[in-house]
Amino acid sequence: MLYWLTNLSEGGGFFNLFNYITFRSGGAFLTALLFGFIFGRPLINVLRTRQGKGQPIRDDGPESHFSKAGTPTMGGLLIVGALLTSTLLWARLDNPYVWLVLFVTLAYALIGFADDYAKVSKQNTRGVPGKLRLALGIFIAVAAALLASWLHPEPLKNQLALPVFKDTLINLGLFYVPFSVCVIVGAANAVNLTDGLDGLAIMPVMIAGTTLGIIAYAVGRSDFTEYLDVHYVPGTGEILIFSMALFGAGLGFLWYNAPPAAVFMGDTGSLALGGALGAIAVSTKHELVLAIVGGLFVVEALSVIIQVLYFKRTGKRVFLMAPIHHHYEKLGWSEPTIVIRFWIISLILAMIGLATLKVR
Repeated sequence: MLYWLTNLSEGGGFFNLFNYITFRSGGAFLTALLFGFIFGRPLINVLRTRQGKGQPIRDDGPESHFSKAGTPTMGGLLIVGALLTSTLLWARLDNPYVWLVLFVTLAYALIGFADDYAKVSKQNTRGVPGKLRLALGIFIAVAAALLASWLHPEPLKNQLALPVFKDTLINLGLFYVPFSVCVIVGAANAVNLTDGLDGLAIMPVMIAGTTLGIIAYAVGRSDFTEYLDVHYVPGTGEILIFSMALFGAGLGFLWYNAPPAAVFMGDTGSLALGGALGAIAVSTKHELVLAIVGGLFVVEALSVIIQVLYFKRTGKRVFLMAPIHHHYEKLGWSEPTIVIRFWIISLILAMIGLATLKVR
């Protein structure tokens, strides 16, 4: 919205700054951060009043989690509210990639909100039936994948770009949309599974989102893509504004989610943020890089899949408890130790993901 202030600049001047994505990205970060600080406490108070007993705690979970009973959930409303406000304020609203990412984020937030509401109102951990939630997620992802395929330049349509092997494109043809759906749905559910400890999910999401935002800015500039020898996807640079808004919104939320958490993001936040990461990756043709940058989420999801399949086959467990962060809790690791070490792993993976822009 503020981009149109550039019309007030004549041959330069202050308003010309709004022409630059980097300047507007900084504004998006600060706006989202302030939104979190201003509305965080009032929202928590409302959630605590409305929810009463707060988020239900799993009976089979680690014993340390029982002390968290009564903590309100749906804190993702703060993140999504900050994201939406900041992005609409600072991004170019004529950019279709911005709307694609916002669509996925808000649609998944609604699914998560319905799931959180069902859990809180019924005071159990079931929520919306898993098959229904998955079906809705797939429907949203299909719409996003079709739009992304239509927006991509002709040489990249239905193509899978490989990191490092930059001259290689794999034509997925009719399988491109199903592949993109798997990326978006998989990212949403992987982040959802990771959200099990205070502050565990939000920081890796912020790191991954910022990394993907930098990649989006790079592949959206022809001079950068020529230098880096990566595929040029015009228009994706505006996604950096969304990513920086995500970073600011995440920091604002982490202020209240830091141990001991005053609020949980719930599925409202985790599904929305995971879906957003998947949508950015699909938009920028960096789907495989997401698996590197978001490697922590991949491991969390794989730990659940391995646990379920192995248990069905043998009746035994590979991990003491899945997702894998609960395994380390059962081993006696303190919650802050697990969270901070997982943050460090996320940062390392983000650096490796960024390196793929240059390495070939």
